[in-house]
Formats: sequence, C-alpha cells, structure tokens
Amino acid sequence: MEEDAPAKNEEEEINTGPLSVLMLSVKNNTQVLINCRNDKKLLGHVRAFDRHCNMVLENVREMWTEVPKTGKGKKKALPVNKDRFISKMFLRGDSVIIVLRNPK
Repeated sequence: MEEDAPAKNEEEEINTGPLSVLMLSVKNNTQVLINCRNDKKLLGHVRAFDRHCNMVLENVREMWTEVPKTGKGKKKALPVNKDRFISKMFLRGDSVIIVLRNPK
C-alpha cells in the first residue's frame, strides 16, 4: 500500500499545485499563454505535459517583436510585431517562464 503513496502524492500535487493550470487546460481544452525565454509568446492548446513543464501544444500562435536594421546615419526603426501559426509542437520545459490561463 505504501508503494502507491508517491504516485497518489504526485497526482494530488498536479491537481492542486502550480501544474493545475496545465491540467485544467488539458481537461477543458482551453488556451494558455506561455511566455518563453527567447522573448516569444505562445498562445495555444495543451495536449500533454509532465512535471518538467515539457508540453505538447496544438494550434499555436507564436508572437514576437523584431527591430528592423537601419543603415548608418538613419533613424532607429520602429519595432514590428510578428507572428506565425504552428499546428503541433513540443515545447521543452526549461524555456518556459510563465504559463497563464486563457487570457480572453
């Protein structure tokens, strides 16, 4: 009976702890906004995750800002917001800074 205790403890931790945001997203098929270390944001649906915050995401919109390069002596260019669509992706957990519930 004691062998089941660590598994139950981990399951309880996932359902009530910080990973509960990801668990609710998987169960309710809701979007999450993920801020990554490479100054990019991901808006998509979580299909699976583990305790390291590795995630399988679907229907992801990746968003970032770029500053175009200018020639010598010209004014500094304004930042440009860019995005792209990714149908399925694996996100490694060490690149995750914060995960927010559906921002709508």
